[in-house]
Amino acid sequence: MAGLETLRVRSGGPARLDRRDPAEDLGWDKEEARRSLQEEKGRLAELQTRLYARGKGAVLLVLQGMDTSGKDGTIRHVLSGVNPQGCQTTAFKTPCAEELAHDYLWRVHQRVPAYGHIGVFNRSHYEDVLIARVRRLVPPSVWRARYRQINAFERHLSECGVTLLKCCLHISKDEQLRRLRRRRTDPAKRWKYNPGDMAERKLWTAYQKAYEEALSRCSTPQAPWYVIPADRKWVRDLAVARLLRRALERSLAYGAGRRDLL
Repeated sequence: MAGLETLRVRSGGPARLDRRDPAEDLGWDKEEARRSLQEEKGRLAELQTRLYARGKGAVLLVLQGMDTSGKDGTIRHVLSGVNPQGCQTTAFKTPCAEELAHDYLWRVHQRVPAYGHIGVFNRSHYEDVLIARVRRLVPPSVWRARYRQINAFERHLSECGVTLLKCCLHISKDEQLRRLRRRRTDPAKRWKYNPGDMAERKLWTAYQKAYEEALSRCSTPQAPWYVIPADRKWVRDLAVARLLRRALERSLAYGAGRRDLL
């Protein structure tokens, strides 16, 4: 597991995305990693069953990343073996009128998994310090205060028995361009293509700066961030699967005096 620990953003330390290789293979062999992923999926199914039967504690997996980093693919490949009755996925889109009539965390708290369940956020409350910052949707004084608010919110969840696992899928600019082009030219992938993604790509540097600060300021002992190399999909999937398995083990140990497994 030592390789996974290198992915963790240390509490109070910089994320240093510029020093993290999106194509890192973590010393894994591709074919062996694919076999290991199947083993991890079986273990995840077993642990989820135990969590569901126990009905105490919950696990929240937060996935963030630039367009094409593989949030949907990660969910599909890592969680395909778990029972849908005990797993809830939420994709946070542009807030609707009702959501805008409340504070920005209102809609998020409603989707926190119930005890005994796994919750997955495809994008999350971190959009409110990412796109809200880059697109200047709110004044700087507003988004700057949100780091403290998010940390308090996540601490509250942790203290109430929700185990948080936050994964930033770290993709290179070149690989993103390749994937965007495939979406445009491959009929099987064309449904994913959004011309607006190319416009967002022009803001790459601003987004990297926003991610750097969000990860650095909001990686805490109770809710750490992990920067997952995402150029190689097989590395991405196995890394998230192993981290999720550890999060489930930690959740099952909740109440037994063993909350430091991560």
